[in-house]
Amino acid sequence: MKKEYILAHDLGTTGNKATLYDSAGKLVASSFHSYATHYPGVNWAEQNPLDWWKAVCVSTQDLLKKARISKKNVACVSFSGQMMGCLPLDKQGNPLRNSIIWADQRGVEQANRIREIVGEDEVYTITGHRISPTYSAAKIMWVRDNEPGIFKKVHKFVHAKDYIIYRLTHRFATDYSDASGMNLFDIQKREWSSQMLKLIRIPVEILPELHTSIDVVGEVTREISEEAFLGPGTPVVMGGGDGPCAAVGAGVVREGSSYNYVGSSSWIALASRKPIYDPEKRTFTFSHLDPGMFMPAGTMQTAGGAYQWLKDNICWVETEAAREAKVDPYEIMDLKAESVEPGAQNLLFLPYLMGERSPYWNPDAKGAFIGLTLTHKREHLIRSVLEGIVFNLKIILDAFEHQGARVEEVRVIGGGAKGRLLRQIMADVYGRKILCPLLIEEATSLGAAIAGGIGTGIFKNFRVAERLVKIVEVQSPRPSARERYERLYPIFKNAYQALVPIYEQIASLK
Repeated sequence: MKKEYILAHDLGTTGNKATLYDSAGKLVASSFHSYATHYPGVNWAEQNPLDWWKAVCVSTQDLLKKARISKKNVACVSFSGQMMGCLPLDKQGNPLRNSIIWADQRGVEQANRIREIVGEDEVYTITGHRISPTYSAAKIMWVRDNEPGIFKKVHKFVHAKDYIIYRLTHRFATDYSDASGMNLFDIQKREWSSQMLKLIRIPVEILPELHTSIDVVGEVTREISEEAFLGPGTPVVMGGGDGPCAAVGAGVVREGSSYNYVGSSSWIALASRKPIYDPEKRTFTFSHLDPGMFMPAGTMQTAGGAYQWLKDNICWVETEAAREAKVDPYEIMDLKAESVEPGAQNLLFLPYLMGERSPYWNPDAKGAFIGLTLTHKREHLIRSVLEGIVFNLKIILDAFEHQGARVEEVRVIGGGAKGRLLRQIMADVYGRKILCPLLIEEATSLGAAIAGGIGTGIFKNFRVAERLVKIVEVQSPRPSARERYERLYPIFKNAYQALVPIYEQIASLK
C-alpha cells in the first residue's frame, strides 16, 4: 500500500496532540497526551522534556491504532511546538535541566541588561520583537548567570519540537519561525544575529543549525524507531513554531490574509512579504513557515481567560443551567448576551486581568467595568466582556493598518472561536467579514502537516492551504451595530489612558 499519511505533532503547553492527515489534507484521527508544568518559583515555569518524548510516543501509538493505519504508511512526520523556550542539551542530546518554557519570566534582570547593552530600538529592528524575559535570549543568559555548571556542559539550546527531532534523527536543528521568537535572530537576514550574540556574549556554537520549515532534516533512526512507533527511514520534516503553524493551518499564506486566534489569550497575525515595524512597538514580527513571508502579530493577554473568569465568578446561574441541560456553559452565556443590544447599554469592560501585552505592554494594567448603573443586569456584563475583548483586538488591527498593512478579511481559530456571537461582534467591530474554518482547533497541527507535505512532495507549495482550509461559516458586519461600536471604540481607548495613573498607584502599593 502506498504511503499517503502525514503525521503531525503539536507540542503545546498542556500536552502533545498527534494528528494524522491524508494526502488530501483531511483529518483522519487525533490523539492527545498531557504533561505537567512545574512552577519552582514565582513567575517560573518549567517542563520535563522526557515528558514531551513520552507524550509523542504514546500519542503516536494511540493515533495509529485509532486510525488503523500501519506505520509503514506514514509518509512523513512534522512538528509544531510551543515557542520561546530554553532547553540545554549536552553533546549526546541529553537534557541538562528541565526546559524553561515560554511563560517563564525569571530573566527580568537579563532582559534589562540586554536593554542597557543593545537598546530597545536596536533589538526591535534586528529581531522584530521587543526585549522581554519571555524570549529565549534572557533565559539562556539566566542559565549562564545562575547555573554555570550546566552552562559549561551545554552543546545546544533547543525548543520543544527541536528536542523531539533530535531524538528521532540525531540532528540539532531549528527553523526560522522558532528562531524568530528568541531575541537572537536577524529576521531580515534570516540568520543568527552576530551583533546580538556578540553584545550579550552568547556563542553561536550553542545554537542549533537553521532550516526552513519544509526541510527534511533527517530520517527516523533504526535504534529509536520501535520506541517511537515509526518506521525506520521515515522522513522528518522541520515544521515550525505554533503561531506560524496556525497561520498556515488557517489558510493565511498570502499578502492581505490574516487570522485571529482566540483561546485563553488571543492574537491577530498577518501574512506579509516584509516585517511590520510599529513606532510604538505595539506589535512584533515572526518568520512565517513560508520562507518568503513574515508573520506580524499582536497578542493580548486575557481574552478567553476573561470570559472564563466571568463564568467562574459571576455566571453561576448560567453554569448551573448548563449543567442541568448538559450543554456548554458558554452557550448559555452567549444566549443571555444576545438578548442585549450591541454596546451593552454603554457598559465597557477593560480586559486587562493579567496586565497587557499588545497593544500597551503594561504589566500593571487591571480589568474594569466602566459605566455600571442599576439598570445593568448580568447579560449586560456578559456582552460587555466579549465586546471589550474585541475592542482591544481592534487596536492591534489598527496598528497594522497604520503601518500600511492591507487586511481584507479575518479568519478565526481556537476554542474561543466556536462562539458565533463573538464572531459576529468581531465582524461588527472590525468592519470585515469573519471566516470560520471547519478545523478551528486543529489549525496548528494542519499547518505542521502542510509543511510536512510540501517537504516530501505531497503538496506543491503553501498556497495549497487556501484549498485545504474549508470555510464553513461567514459573519458579515451589520451597519447598525457597526455604527454603535464606532461611537464606543474611542471611549474604550480613552478609558484605558485615563486609568493608567490609577494602575501606577495600585502597583506602588505592592
